Amino acid sequence: MDISTFPTKANLMKAQASLELAMQGYELLDRKRNILIMEMMSLIKHAEYIQSRIGEVFSVAYKALQRANISLGISVVEQVGYAIEEENGIDLKFRSIMGVEIPIVKFQKGDDLKVNYSFFGTNYFLDLAYESFNKVKLLCIELAELENTIYRLADHIKKTQKRANALKSIVIPRYKELVSNIQNSLDEKEREEFARLHVLKRRGNYG
Repeated sequence: MDISTFPTKANLMKAQASLELAMQGYELLDRKRNILIMEMMSLIKHAEYIQSRIGEVFSVAYKALQRANISLGISVVEQVGYAIEEENGIDLKFRSIMGVEIPIVKFQKGDDLKVNYSFFGTNYFLDLAYESFNKVKLLCIELAELENTIYRLADHIKKTQKRANALKSIVIPRYKELVSNIQNSLDEKEREEFARLHVLKRRGNYG
């Protein structure tokens, strides 16, 4: 048998302290969960906006590319595509928000859009397609960061909710019952002691 459940005043104080600690822990976890949910909902709204922007810019880019293919010829557009360098300016770092590791995608880009093809032999439609697809790239980088952050927050919220539920449904009721049982036992012992002393006093008076 666990000696911490024995009905003593010391165990009662320990059980009360544990109960108070568990209740404080639940309040902190619940507050943390609510803050993370608010942050996640804000990011979801922003991610939805970025997704809509990607759709809009993609539409512009594909229409411009189609016109470039028609006006310049597919072979010319293909050659321009081969001249575009592979993207290698993306760097990934992390920061912590309330214990959650959040990704930060850094994109090393200059102030001006670098054009990797000659303006000779091309036209406005190709320039518009190139510029639009570059915007899509930047938006996709931002969306990837947002979606990964949302996923990590959702996972941490789930774990926090599980811990909070364990405290609320298991730990706190257990300590409440323990405090109640110990308190009742001590009260019963006190009543028995009082009755015993009362009987001894009466015997003394009649003796």
